[in-house]
Amino acid sequence: MFGSYSSYGVIDWFFLALSAAAFVVEVWAFVDAITRPGPAFAANGKLTKQLWLIILGVAAVIGLGGALGKLSVISILPVVAFVAAAVYLADVRPKVRSFPKNRSGTSSGPYGPW
Repeated sequence: MFGSYSSYGVIDWFFLALSAAAFVVEVWAFVDAITRPGPAFAANGKLTKQLWLIILGVAAVIGLGGALGKLSVISILPVVAFVAAAVYLADVRPKVRSFPKNRSGTSSGPYGPW
């Protein structure tokens, strides 16, 4: 029925789907960190933006390996990668999200910049 994948059992499919979901979370965290302004990280007492981009970039690459089935399910690396993305999304993102995008104060009307 599944061709060459017929040797996969239900548990294997479950862990493959779990790995794919973790990869999506890791990519989401990485893309979100790219869009945030660098000073927001320092203003909130967090690691620098560059360091978070390195951490989350490595996490996304490890997550890709897990999602493609290249890393063992019992390997600790995909777990560490997911935890790094979860820490960013749960702790860092809410703080840097509240940082205003326009810090200059010039040409700003009541509904945004002119």
